[in-house]
Amino acid sequence: MGKIRKELQVAALCNGTAIDHIPSNVVFKVVSLLELDKLDNPITIGNNLESKKMASKGIIKVADKFFEEDVVNKIAVIAPNVVLNIIKDYEVVEKKRVTLPKVIKGIVKCNNPKCITNNEPMATHFGVVDAEKIELRCHYCNLKIKREDIILK
Repeated sequence: MGKIRKELQVAALCNGTAIDHIPSNVVFKVVSLLELDKLDNPITIGNNLESKKMASKGIIKVADKFFEEDVVNKIAVIAPNVVLNIIKDYEVVEKKRVTLPKVIKGIVKCNNPKCITNNEPMATHFGVVDAEKIELRCHYCNLKIKREDIILK
């Protein structure tokens, strides 16, 4: 019987952050939210990869970069089950699941055309009503927005 060869679908990372279990349909929204286009670090993006837990997944690896928690938690708005792996010397030294912050500022658009945030140059501000179902409430006009209606700015 021949040896079964397992290969990494995406290159290993010496030091940095691997963001795993991203739904394939939002990988590039995560890239945008984390503003990865502004980094000079080596970045590997894999998408539509096989997954045991989901139909298909994406993964983003950023060399020599460790994100602040509030930055990473922004992606919970669109990808609530993402796993963050902190890697040092090719070993995962910490695994974190992203969690939705209690307040989300400046990344979600209010769906109310009359809301002040759509008519004045100011950041949006949402409170999280339900972190499980991902339901937000606008701080200014009180409009509730369900997960499927969230529009990123």
